[in-house]
Amino acid sequence: MPEPGFKDCGSRSDRTRRPEFRLGLVIRVPKMAQICFVVSLILQILRIGQLAAAATTAPTSDPEFTDSIENITVPAGRNVKLACSVKNLGSYKVAWMHFEQSAILTVHNHVITRNPRISVTHDKHRTWFLHISDVHQEDMGRYMCQINTVTAKTQFGYLHVVVPPNIDDSLSSSDAIVREGANVSLTCKATGSPPPSIRWKRDDGSKISISKNLVVSEWEGDTLEMARISRLDMGAYLCIASNGVPPTVSKRIKVSVDFPPMLWIPHQLVGAPLGYSVTLECHSEAHPTSLNYWTREDGHMIHDSEKHRAVTLPDKPSYKTHMQLTIHSLTKDDFGTYKCVAKNPRGETDGTIRLYISDPPSTSPSPVTTELSRKDWDSTAELNNSVYGNPSSLTIQNEKGAKVGSKFQSNLNEIDKSEQKSSDSDRKRNSKWPSDDNGGSGAELASSLALLYLGAAGLLAVR
Repeated sequence: MPEPGFKDCGSRSDRTRRPEFRLGLVIRVPKMAQICFVVSLILQILRIGQLAAAATTAPTSDPEFTDSIENITVPAGRNVKLACSVKNLGSYKVAWMHFEQSAILTVHNHVITRNPRISVTHDKHRTWFLHISDVHQEDMGRYMCQINTVTAKTQFGYLHVVVPPNIDDSLSSSDAIVREGANVSLTCKATGSPPPSIRWKRDDGSKISISKNLVVSEWEGDTLEMARISRLDMGAYLCIASNGVPPTVSKRIKVSVDFPPMLWIPHQLVGAPLGYSVTLECHSEAHPTSLNYWTREDGHMIHDSEKHRAVTLPDKPSYKTHMQLTIHSLTKDDFGTYKCVAKNPRGETDGTIRLYISDPPSTSPSPVTTELSRKDWDSTAELNNSVYGNPSSLTIQNEKGAKVGSKFQSNLNEIDKSEQKSSDSDRKRNSKWPSDDNGGSGAELASSLALLYLGAAGLLAVR
């Protein structure tokens, strides 16, 4: 004869569970949908041994519920207990069930389910507590408390389990590298209860360019699509998932935009006196980061030495760099054409800078002079180097590398004599100097402008 006990009752994982107490018969339920009938039948069987004693005692009131089961919302991972309060229970029994899972959890003091997180306690048979530890999302649903009266009495309470958002990396985009002008689609998938919402922001606070005509601060939705992306769109994008259950989570997705190098030269024509030092400048944009270097007009690469000092400085945004070439103690051989070159896997480009000889500043110590401050000299030097419409990036230094003093002195008569000494032979010797639109020498025009400037300054000083 087989051992008596519960069979085919409760959740699938509980079907082979045998309770610690025996009923003396085997119950087989063909369909789990008959859960209520089964529980009621079990509770009635439990009362078989109590009927004789009940017949000899005075009649009592039927048991009834004294309070409804409270609906509870709890975050996943917490512990929770559901309370079922009854009165006049007498010899009747109380059972707990998970209605959606069609599972009998407890009967009176006994735990029926195999779930180790389930337990039951009571307060002198008045309140029966169903304990669930480390709540999982699958624990969510309706819980039924039933008393095994002739017509079973039942009531329900709902357990709502909330789960903070979690971004599923396997279903979300990772860092992306695209060509400039291509379309980009980023995806972010998140789970949680309630289902989380997704919004996108740029990590640096810049706006998101969805298309040529649509620029936004934030974008909502699982997918972020950007048309014809440019280098300005390069950077980190944040996918932020939230559902009202802390904490809000985010995923950082870096978008790199590849493009060939481009150069911008602020001063393509630079003048400097013999014996001085000068710095040439180029600004490059490239991604991936370009290889940057300087050459002479014959293609010979310039290396760092006592004569030359090449520096590449990072700029912002990260795809920009600032190239500088400093040439010390200029000689005639140093004048001519220089090239700044930038290369990366996407392409190569170069830019040309022409370095020519200019007149040095006058430093006569005559005390009866009009003083010209360094600021005024800088303005004059700028005029000298801007006469052809190309401002220079000249950094004037003396032979020892120190900057020229804060003031220069010059005599109006000496300047006049200096201009008269600009002979034809001098112009032939400096035949490489560029000329203005009227065919005159740039140095002559600059000297004239300086003369006019100093004359005006002298008149103001006399007054």
